[in-house]
Amino acid sequence: MATAVLPAAALSTPARAAPAPSHAPPGRADPRHLPQLHAALIKSGELTASPKSFHSLLEAAAQAASPAHLTYAVRLFRLGPRLPSSAPCYNVLMRAFLHAGRPDDALHLFVEMLDEASACPDQHTIACAIKSCSRMCALDVGCGVQAYAIKLGLMVDRFVLSSLVHMYASCGDVAAARLLFDAVEEKGVIIWNSIIAGYLKNGDWKEVVEMFRRMLEVGAAFDEVTLMSVATACGRIGDAKLAKWIAGYVGEKGMVRNRNLATALVDMYAKCGELREARRLFDGMRSRDVVAWSAMISGYTQADQCREALALFGEMQLAEIEPNDVTMVSVLSACAVLGALETGKWVHSYIRRKCLPLTTVLGTALVDFYAKCGCIDSAVEAFESMPVKNSWTWTALIKGMASNGRGREALELFSSMRKASIEPTDVTFIGVLMACSHSCLVEEGRWHFDSMTRDYGIKPRVEHYGCIVDLLGRAGLIDEAYQFIKTMPIEPNTVIWRALLSSCTVHKNVEIGEEALKQIISLDPGHSGDYILLSNIYASVGRWKDAAMIRREMKNRGIEKTPGCSLIELDGAVFEFFAEDSDHPQLREIYQKVEEMIDKIKIAGYVPNTADVRLDVDEYEKEVSVSHHSEKLAIAFGLMKLHPGATIRLSKNLRVCTDCHSATKLISKVYNREIVVRDRNRFHHFKDGTCSCNDYW
Repeated sequence: MATAVLPAAALSTPARAAPAPSHAPPGRADPRHLPQLHAALIKSGELTASPKSFHSLLEAAAQAASPAHLTYAVRLFRLGPRLPSSAPCYNVLMRAFLHAGRPDDALHLFVEMLDEASACPDQHTIACAIKSCSRMCALDVGCGVQAYAIKLGLMVDRFVLSSLVHMYASCGDVAAARLLFDAVEEKGVIIWNSIIAGYLKNGDWKEVVEMFRRMLEVGAAFDEVTLMSVATACGRIGDAKLAKWIAGYVGEKGMVRNRNLATALVDMYAKCGELREARRLFDGMRSRDVVAWSAMISGYTQADQCREALALFGEMQLAEIEPNDVTMVSVLSACAVLGALETGKWVHSYIRRKCLPLTTVLGTALVDFYAKCGCIDSAVEAFESMPVKNSWTWTALIKGMASNGRGREALELFSSMRKASIEPTDVTFIGVLMACSHSCLVEEGRWHFDSMTRDYGIKPRVEHYGCIVDLLGRAGLIDEAYQFIKTMPIEPNTVIWRALLSSCTVHKNVEIGEEALKQIISLDPGHSGDYILLSNIYASVGRWKDAAMIRREMKNRGIEKTPGCSLIELDGAVFEFFAEDSDHPQLREIYQKVEEMIDKIKIAGYVPNTADVRLDVDEYEKEVSVSHHSEKLAIAFGLMKLHPGATIRLSKNLRVCTDCHSATKLISKVYNREIVVRDRNRFHHFKDGTCSCNDYW
């Protein structure tokens, strides 16, 4: 076939003279010189006379990173000479398509090759075709390629076998991948990596670790790719012992210079809870890409060190590293825990500004963030803007509605979820039952609890039983809640008994409250809140000696009360306040603002509730003590710093006490402010002297 010359525009660069060509194979040539080299080979006649020269030119064009050069390579392939054996040229282009993320084009090229009489696929062609099927999850087509490989007698080739193992595993048929793997007598590192990567992709973390242990037992060689997969699996299952062995081996062999491997180790240590080691490795990395930053931020978030996560995100911005959707999910999760609304809003605006795709994971994180910051309307907007929603997205909004006092709306949303043919999970039902509990929807709660098993085949977990105990207890059905616990098919834990004890405190049920505490102490004797709840029950019915006895027992056992802590975000910074705080630099001004605040709400009818204060001080000291609770200090700070009319938002580590609840209602009215408080159980939206919980919490 005569050689066709590409258009002159594609073969010359008028801005400068072409360098004198070397007729040596141009496999490592500068891609910018490809047209000149092509022209020189045509002129010298080597393009048709030397298949090696043509193949090298084609390879140089195909291996260049630019899409334009890949297009040039395709045109060169189409218009170039037909070689006696064209398989190597097909292989070059197929590999280039795979590298460019175009597996469908690679597969089409393979089909085209089968129709050409002079082209005979070899083991590299088959391997590329199978890899294309892996990338496309086209298992049926891959099986067809495998049948063709059997016909050609190529099933003994290690590249073909490794590609097949990887294909089956990538397409979810790990059992078939394992059968092929086990049938191979001499296993090299490539096929080991293929089966391990398959298990990794399918989330079979334990199998990844077991396969690696087997490699060590048989003395099989492994490389950095193996270690990256195993390190990832170690992090997922929390195998700290193997994690340390891997880190030691990597350090001993000097492999830590591999950035991808170092990043995998950072992620491994972080997920194993070894944050100091993770940070040490992270800080020691010569170069850190977005994956490394995201791994470290994610580690802090998952370990509930959310302030450190946001601080590191700030460093990432200063380092001018562009965050991706994975980074944003971790940052939003940290903002949700801290109630850092302004920081989270900035993240949302960044997502819009950079046009990051709103994946289900990122969108769900946004919904969850807004819901956990008490901005339920913004959560709904984020939910409605998502192109695709899954059960976790619906569940996040249902739980958000429930915790923000919109129980009826949460149940309506659950109904919409079912109409959309989205199957609820066991977590969805936790949200549904929470909605019933927080809104005193007793009959609805009973119905949905029974519906779990009856209509969806979901076996209730201890969390679901806890929701029913909480539902009945809040509604004052203490005896029924107690009998429900006694007839549970699973052993009740401390959470269930605490839900009952909390209800006994509200409804002043001494007898069952005593039994609940007895059960809790047998399971977890060191939690201060349990003793305080029973002490408060005694105090509420006038049994002062018993209340004092409980407090003494706490002291004798060395159990200290967990201090109340409230967080408030101002201008992107999170401020922390403790009850009776003495460390804040503006402490004097804050306490003056508290005094002013208390004086104003007393005029509006506020009477301090000192029933829960320790008994060995006089009434004045009790009033001072309740006025210095952490949420009152945080609210005073918000009044000082925020502009008039701005909503005050804070988070508290404990349940809001009765006194602070009454006081905050009046503060919202006197100062004409909306105040949103997230406590350990739910949200309280205070406005015009009322609360969204309707005093039912």
